[in-house]
Amino acid sequence: MSMYTREGTQDAYMEAACKTETSGKKTPSLELSGATQLPESTNCLACSEDGRYLSLGHSQGLSVWCASSLICAAEWLQDTMEITSIQMTRMAERAYLLGTVDDMGVARVFAYHHEGIHLLSVINIMENINKRSICLTFELSEGGDYGAASISCNSIVWLEVYHFPSEAWLKELDKRERENQDPNLSGDLDVKWSPVAVVIKIKPPKFPAGTALDDPLKVLQMTDFFTHCLALDVDTSSSRQWEEQSFDTSAGKTKETDESPRHCTQHFLLPCGQFPGDSKAKSQPAGLPVALCVWWGGSHHLLQYLLQKAPKNKPDVEPMPDVLWPNAKEILCSAVSRCTRYIALGLDDALACVWDRQSGSPLSVVLVSAADSSFFRMQFVDYWPESPDDSQTFTAAKVYLLVLCKSGAMHTVTTGRGAQSCTMQLSERSKDSGDLPTVTASVPFLQSLSLVVQRNGKMFLQDVINKTTVCFLIPPTTHLIATPCNPVYALNSKQQTLFIQGEQNPSCSPSSEGGSQSQLFIFRFGEADIINQYVVSLPDSPRQQNTLSCVNLEETCNLYLHQRALSVEERNKAITQTWKQLHETAVMVQQRHSRAAAS
Repeated sequence: MSMYTREGTQDAYMEAACKTETSGKKTPSLELSGATQLPESTNCLACSEDGRYLSLGHSQGLSVWCASSLICAAEWLQDTMEITSIQMTRMAERAYLLGTVDDMGVARVFAYHHEGIHLLSVINIMENINKRSICLTFELSEGGDYGAASISCNSIVWLEVYHFPSEAWLKELDKRERENQDPNLSGDLDVKWSPVAVVIKIKPPKFPAGTALDDPLKVLQMTDFFTHCLALDVDTSSSRQWEEQSFDTSAGKTKETDESPRHCTQHFLLPCGQFPGDSKAKSQPAGLPVALCVWWGGSHHLLQYLLQKAPKNKPDVEPMPDVLWPNAKEILCSAVSRCTRYIALGLDDALACVWDRQSGSPLSVVLVSAADSSFFRMQFVDYWPESPDDSQTFTAAKVYLLVLCKSGAMHTVTTGRGAQSCTMQLSERSKDSGDLPTVTASVPFLQSLSLVVQRNGKMFLQDVINKTTVCFLIPPTTHLIATPCNPVYALNSKQQTLFIQGEQNPSCSPSSEGGSQSQLFIFRFGEADIINQYVVSLPDSPRQQNTLSCVNLEETCNLYLHQRALSVEERNKAITQTWKQLHETAVMVQQRHSRAAAS
């Protein structure tokens, strides 16, 4: 693997600029808009959806800053606590929920309310040191109604989904505020916050031998079909893990794969028309999640669970998935569109599958020419070309995906029902390890643009649809991007701003004792003329299609049949195109396997 030095980042910027200049077009650079000093050992950063506040996790707790003035609004400090992960979402007009994980694997829920931070709940309390549970990931749904935590204990991993008592917490926070303002009350006020409720506890599919069903008639039954698929999934995953074990001849022992314990990935889903479970959300507030989709490492299937409380008389019963999305290959990565209608899955053998939740069927399955490396990460691209109407028919608008491979190669995928799918390679396999992208983040307020950060610290905005580098983002010559392998950053959609952590360049002597402390760099995209053409205004809530919610099965069927009657011609074209794509994909896969066998 090639070696690189971060001190050469400025030279890399100049080299890249020279390359574009010799090709006839010089890529512009966006200078820093401002900077401010960060707390010591800042590990993570998050921004609220309304753009008002920044939350920071560091070695002494957490802080909340005003995003406009960059002045600290509140702190929650504890010497022995180091926050390594933080998320922030608006719960009400002047109340925000914060989800954190510390370096000991403890997840907590805080509230920022009237310039104060309050600890509302500890998710995984250490009651027994011999059964110490560690939170691997912790995610809040937008609006703070639900949370999901991946928990590990004694090499066993499971996913817990929580419902937060938001209304009760708001009343308790208001009560606490009134009591703080009462001069007759003094000293610390002991407030018992309403407890968090566990909605679902999901474990990796695990079935004893012989569970898989052989009777085709039984498989037709919904519950038995789920059991059959999950059992096959477990069997395939177990076989793969066994095959991935390697034998170390020098040591004379087997070396276990890193796949155990199985990790999980989850996404919260919003209502999406008439598909199962969405009709129950008609009486719920807009923007409230109705389901959660989950996949486990080594699995072929995406599982969907409705967010409804388990029966009180059966709290320990393992839930069966309400929807199972089957796939022919192992899932490697996933992404969900802003409106959560589309779920993209990156599969083994370089296959990208996009599921349409509204129709309950695959929108498309595309073979990406990435034979040299497997998928590592994928995301939807915010690109909405002008169209006369987003009509409520069976066919859907095109969707755009950005796929990152483990080799560092990046591809864009353009697809849609009945449309000719196409792929485009944005960058080739990285020859230098310093060119490997560590961040490829879609910038929600800049149409078709993604923020790219590389291991060597180089940072730029890329138009992934037109395959052009829009501009480089250059820190001061005295500083570098901190930890470019895992940069600490946040995007503020309302202020159209990038916040990213920087540090002193070792080759430059600090001007003072405090000069070596990390800085928060601010890049304001709205101030740059080169970027103005990409700026788009986003709605406060995720972009939704014009979908209709149905109360019962009869209305669901009527709507479905009505849509099919209106889209006969479109569907015939789509079927013809889909069969053509399937044939082309089958030929390409067969050719790839033949070449692999020959070599």
